[in-house]
Amino acid sequence: MATVPDSKDWTWVLERRCPECGFVSSEVPRDQIAALVRANAQAWMGILADDPERLCRRVHDDRWSALEYACHVRDVLRIVDERLNLMLTLDDPTYQNWDQDRTAVEDHYDDQDPDTVGAELSEAAATLAGDFDRVKGAAWERRGTRSDGSRFTVQTLGRYALHDVVHHVYDVTGDLAALGS
Repeated sequence: MATVPDSKDWTWVLERRCPECGFVSSEVPRDQIAALVRANAQAWMGILADDPERLCRRVHDDRWSALEYACHVRDVLRIVDERLNLMLTLDDPTYQNWDQDRTAVEDHYDDQDPDTVGAELSEAAATLAGDFDRVKGAAWERRGTRSDGSRFTVQTLGRYALHDVVHHVYDVTGDLAALGS
């Protein structure tokens, strides 16, 4: 069974606590975004060290496996970095649409090598964290617009991205626990 595409507008996580994972993005100090991106990548390295067969198994037919979520997180980090750099170099850019579900199918998330994904995720996190480390002063308030009209500042883009990657650690660790050892 194919996963059910997520069509929810998750921008509400910028204003209130996520009831599923408990993350409160509005409480993240902007100068901690980079450190939290790095910490999240370390959590993924621990997840990806699990047995490859378990990583590829879906607990629920309509949801991704741990490996597929790791691929998604890697790509989220890359996309956010592209958007961050657009916001820092252009005035109020509009980002191209990204269909995460299409990407998962076209890039065969389910067939990727966990070690390669881990290395790529780690590199993407280091790049994004480094770019957030360089943001200073008024640059935190530079704006950008998603293709659906949602508006972000550099600060809210970072907080939004953190919720995404933290939430997926929550998704995966619960699923791996459900698989047992």
